[in-house]
Amino acid sequence: MSAVLYDAQGPRAKRRNVLYTVVFLVALAALVWWVYQALDDKDQLAWEKWKPFFSGTEAYSTYIWPGLRNTLEAAAAAMVIALPLGAVLGIARLSDHAWVRVPASVLVEFFRAIPVLVLMIFGLALYAEYTGVGSDDRPLYAVVTGLVLYNASVLAEIARAGILSLPKGQSEAAMAIGLRKGQVMRLILLPQAVTAMLPAIVSQLVVIVKDTALGGAVLTFSELLASANTMSGYYGANTIASFTVVAAIYVAINFSLTSFASWLERRLRRRRKSTGAVVPPSAVTDIAGTAATGAGSGV
Repeated sequence: MSAVLYDAQGPRAKRRNVLYTVVFLVALAALVWWVYQALDDKDQLAWEKWKPFFSGTEAYSTYIWPGLRNTLEAAAAAMVIALPLGAVLGIARLSDHAWVRVPASVLVEFFRAIPVLVLMIFGLALYAEYTGVGSDDRPLYAVVTGLVLYNASVLAEIARAGILSLPKGQSEAAMAIGLRKGQVMRLILLPQAVTAMLPAIVSQLVVIVKDTALGGAVLTFSELLASANTMSGYYGANTIASFTVVAAIYVAINFSLTSFASWLERRLRRRRKSTGAVVPPSAVTDIAGTAATGAGSGV
């Protein structure tokens, strides 16, 4: 008896699959060759274009490191502020009290509906008109403000989805032994929900790191991606080399962030008896449309 859950392929299906595979490989090889020829015709693969990144540290110390430092500063500040703010808003949306739940819902839905770039531009104008922040620091403040407002609203939905993903018996059992609502949330629900929320939270943190590039494109914020343009002009239009190095740095940062979160999630699941619930990033958008009135857990 066959061990697979689908019909075994016949001779014609095998020949057809082999033909498709060969056609795909030939098309892929043709595409790679076309890209190689296009880059070679533009001298983008010449050693002189890549030499600054392998023969010294000037490119890193003059262009890449200052941009990377600004990117990390903006992303770290946005994460530190947006994470607790999002948690507070998410819990507030689950409140039994309408005077807490309704304003929190309005804030979350309002800022989640506005593009983060618009929030950054609004923040730049706000700091220029009504504060004494210097012109050199305004782009950083505007980028952090836009990232915090948008991502805190998204993280609020992640927190709400994580709490609602827990079995209702958890809160019912806790209240049955005499715990107050605040104690149920702080001692029972949140510790378990954090483990369930981690994959979605990490996805949003990766978005924060990448969205700092919007500030460089529009607000003249000197972050990592903006440094590639300056660097490319200085080293003789080595556009492909500069953006390849910058892209590799972004991949390394986000991979490190994801790896750390995976390690932390495994550690939390070992230390705590989790329900095993996991909130995928897509659940945030699903739950946002069905729970506008909140109060799923009754806490």
